[in-house]
Amino acid sequence: MSGAGAPKVTVDGTGLRVVVVAASWHEQVMDGLLAGTRRALAESGADWTEVRVPGSFELPVAAARAAAGGADAVVALGVVIRGGTPHFEYVCSAATTGLTDVSVRTGVPVGFGVLTCDDEAQALDRAGLEGSREDKGAEAAEAAVATAVTLRDLVPAPQ
Repeated sequence: MSGAGAPKVTVDGTGLRVVVVAASWHEQVMDGLLAGTRRALAESGADWTEVRVPGSFELPVAAARAAAGGADAVVALGVVIRGGTPHFEYVCSAATTGLTDVSVRTGVPVGFGVLTCDDEAQALDRAGLEGSREDKGAEAAEAAVATAVTLRDLVPAPQ
């Protein structure tokens, strides 16, 4: 299981502004990812807003707008399930590269909660639903908040 050895991250995110950017494909999986994200953000004390985009390909542009708009952290949630064409590779690559670019270019951490799975069963097993072995929505939120706190405490943001 890919989550073996994952740390449980707990930080005080009070005062942080987090934007959750979530794709709309694969409703059941997305419901689980969003529930885990909401739970982790509530536990951290951060304030958050949610926006929806059509799919994972659109996550980077929405994350960039959120980062430019003053978010302290972004949580990006999506699901891409392999099909019979190269579309999977293109969407996964664009989402991963785009979200990484947003984070590095803006200095705003982006929690990566984009599931890239071979089939729906793998996605459901990572969605944080009852019976799932992992909760990638919560993990992405925890990572985003923890990194925002680390960056805040490390050095002031560039002006």
